[in-house]
Amino acid sequence: MTDLAIILQVGVKILLKNKEGKYLLLRRSLEKYPEIKGRWDAVGGRIEPGTSLMDNLRREVREETALTIVGMPTLIGGQDILRVPGKHIVRLTYMGEAEGEIVLDTNENDTYQWYTPEEIKNLEDIDVYLKQLYESKF
Repeated sequence: MTDLAIILQVGVKILLKNKEGKYLLLRRSLEKYPEIKGRWDAVGGRIEPGTSLMDNLRREVREETALTIVGMPTLIGGQDILRVPGKHIVRLTYMGEAEGEIVLDTNENDTYQWYTPEEIKNLEDIDVYLKQLYESKF
């Protein structure tokens, strides 16, 4: 055990699938995230401690897209993100469906796109953690 204090954060993401079998990805804003590599990512964000994972996932989907999750999402993976010294992020990614019309929160993301599984495999500017998870599951 070390004396170094490490900040632990938990993030939740969801691959939302539509009736055509395509998945929703959001492109992160360069204004808010100027250093980001791999701008395309699934909907989601950090949890608010003391609230359930599902409540956080529903909140993130609603805040970022105005969509409402339908049914119970399925957990498809958990990942450690250790890219910043002193910070450990655990990212839980789900798959599910949502309903409604997309109203994008442009403070965080500048556009969205529905992608086929094949298009996601070939997408170059995609979040490295989403790409790793996607390649291991699909």
